Order: sequence, then structure tokens, then C-alpha cells
Amino acid sequence: MFKQLITPRFSETDALGHINNTVVPVWFEQSRKPVFELFTPDLDPKKWCLIVARVELDFVGELHYGTDVMIHTFIDRIGNSSFQVGQEIWQQGKVRVKGIATLVHYDYEERKSKLIPDSLRQQLLEHKRDTGID
Repeated sequence: MFKQLITPRFSETDALGHINNTVVPVWFEQSRKPVFELFTPDLDPKKWCLIVARVELDFVGELHYGTDVMIHTFIDRIGNSSFQVGQEIWQQGKVRVKGIATLVHYDYEERKSKLIPDSLRQQLLEHKRDTGID
């Protein structure tokens, strides 16, 4: 599991004083960086081999300005050419948002999905969901 601490910015709040829902997908994408680096270690867009096929979010509690959040990023499922990245935002000891992103290992020249090599599959397995909580 990967963990990233984020300090919400005042500009990320909405009129109700909560963290705006549009901010969450940005935080989740930022926190998927270590997963991206497994496939493209230098993050060079010319070597990129992943596409986002689906993103799902469940808002289970409010996020507030003034308190840091911890984002947990882990691998939920691995298929032949795709995998699911699970994510959770924790604030004050509670899960506030859950998300799943389906990523596809992709060949941009061929314009089609490609198998996840065993070496990458093993690295993904090392980051399967953990039950520990910060």
C-alpha cells in the first residue's frame, strides 16, 4: 500500500466550507503516481503505457479544511491487461471517500490493450490492500 499525506488548501473548499468534490479525483490521481512509476519509472509521457478506463467515487463523509488527510492507495484486482487501484481518503481517523480506478496496460502505437508482464504483475501484487490504518 502507498500512503500520501495531503494538507487541504483553502482554495479547495466550496461554499459550504467542505473540500469540494471536484478536488478528490485530483488528489486520487496525484496519489496514484507510485503506481504509474511501476510502469513508467521516469514518468516520460512518450513511454506511457497506461490509460484510465473507469473511475468510481463513493463519498461517505465530509472532508474539512484545516485538517490533513491521508490517502491510501492499493491494488484491488489484477486481470490480464487491466487492474483496479483502490483508494481511500482518511481524515480524523475515519474514511471519508472511497474510490476505484480501472487502469489498462496499453500500447498507444497498436491502439490496443496488452498483457501485464509477470514482472509488473509481481510488483502490483506487493501493493495489494493492507488492513493497517494510520
